[in-house]
Amino acid sequence: MDRKGRFITFEGGEGCGKSTQTRLLADFLSASGREVLLVREPGGTGLGESIRSILKAKGGDEPCDRAELFLFLAARAQLVEKVLKPALEEGKWIVCDRFFDSTVAYQGYGRGMDIAQILAANSFACAGLRPDVTFLLDLDLDAARNRMRGREAATNTEADRIELAGDGFHSRLRQGFLDLASKEPERIKVIDASRSVDEIADEIRAKFDWTI
Repeated sequence: MDRKGRFITFEGGEGCGKSTQTRLLADFLSASGREVLLVREPGGTGLGESIRSILKAKGGDEPCDRAELFLFLAARAQLVEKVLKPALEEGKWIVCDRFFDSTVAYQGYGRGMDIAQILAANSFACAGLRPDVTFLLDLDLDAARNRMRGREAATNTEADRIELAGDGFHSRLRQGFLDLASKEPERIKVIDASRSVDEIADEIRAKFDWTI
């Protein structure tokens, strides 16, 4: 699609610090004089936030793998049509916490669903929209698990349904993200997420191509 704005996404497994870095980059871009929109997936619309609640809930009528996939795609289609495309056409810079790479990693590699089918469904849901750049925050499972436990203790919250999927799932997930990065190195920039928040933020800014 023809657009004036720029589209930046962040990806990574649970506990990698992704949401923190999306906020930091959005703040940095705003301070640089750009009009910035910070969004998350699933979410960003009324429909998307409702779907997010369904996807993260534990117990009850949990979605099967195919239903889970379609719920993510529905939230994404709504976000693209109602929020992302209009914002880009207005010249805004979008910083998005997750996008279609997460679906390939989580439902494809993690759940073991057919990746070719997921790619086709993603393309339809996104109506051709692709990120200009994606930052993948990579963190080993032990460190990620420790961070999640610390976050739960600090916020008095419990792990959600996807966070509780098990080590096998999260190991496949991490490898899936790295495989995607190896296939698209120009778009997906792998960032070592084991370091401090400031060190990670500095590398993201250094690797950002300001000419895009």
